[in-house]
Amino acid sequence: MSRFQTAAARILLGLVFFGVVILKLIAITSTPDGYLQYQMLLGQFGLPAVFAPLLILLQFVFGLSLILGFKTKLSATVLGVLAVFLALVLGQASLDAFFAYLGIAGGMWLLTIYPDTAFSFDQRNK
Repeated sequence: MSRFQTAAARILLGLVFFGVVILKLIAITSTPDGYLQYQMLLGQFGLPAVFAPLLILLQFVFGLSLILGFKTKLSATVLGVLAVFLALVLGQASLDAFFAYLGIAGGMWLLTIYPDTAFSFDQRNK
């Protein structure tokens, strides 16, 4: 694969998680009880309240890390596992979300095989 194609894939896949978490944070901060509403939404899928900050943290840190190309293999692995988890959890409500997150997991795991991409902090050190 071309390093530029994998760089584009890395950035776009990272934006899926980073962009979603930024939108969540905007929604949470725009209403007085936004965080509680987010916890209640996760509770509808059977997740305890502790998952709210955990999901936000994972998506923010590893999404940004993937966009920047810092620790690409680790970030793609973590986000791939998270994507499968989200597919199983959110798949209860929507088959579209189930298959979308499985596809994202597949893309993430390809990045674990081809982590050397252009425009990344990982390549800057080599």
